Amino acid sequence: MSDAPPNLAYLSLGSNVEPERNLPAAVARLGRWGRVRAVSAVWESAPVGFADQPNFLNAAALLETGLSAQGLRQEAIASIETALGRVRTANKNAPRTIDIDIMLFNHDVLQVGQRRIPNPEVLERPFVAIPLAEIAPDYVHPETGQTLRQIARRFDPAGAGMSRRDDVALFIGAD
Repeated sequence: MSDAPPNLAYLSLGSNVEPERNLPAAVARLGRWGRVRAVSAVWESAPVGFADQPNFLNAAALLETGLSAQGLRQEAIASIETALGRVRTANKNAPRTIDIDIMLFNHDVLQVGQRRIPNPEVLERPFVAIPLAEIAPDYVHPETGQTLRQIARRFDPAGAGMSRRDDVALFIGAD
């Protein structure tokens, strides 16, 4: 038995195909791969890169897991996305039932496949930064030295076309 502390994965979740069903289902399924310690509010935002599709609902989750970043991506996230009907197309900005990305992992700087962690979108996208700041405001970005609260404050949700969706709730431990 390992005495290594569990890993902390800071995840971004998004959906624009039945998002009111798929976001809560994704959070519930994450709990099968560790302990979901926190979830953010749900935020609605306009699509990026391919505008002719429904708005997205986005959220963040903090998962405590024994999996490595690679294991989390290849096992847990891949299985959740498949179970919820995610279909990947040539258009990486196409509509999707669920998209789960590792934004931060412990305080590590690493490469998982084609993905860099910390994911650059933490600093670039309000629909990533704001929910992350809700679940871990004092987390210090391992490359910039800024807290997630400081990063999120650079964005104005209304100016970014974001609105909080209190009618869609995510629950820890719900399945």
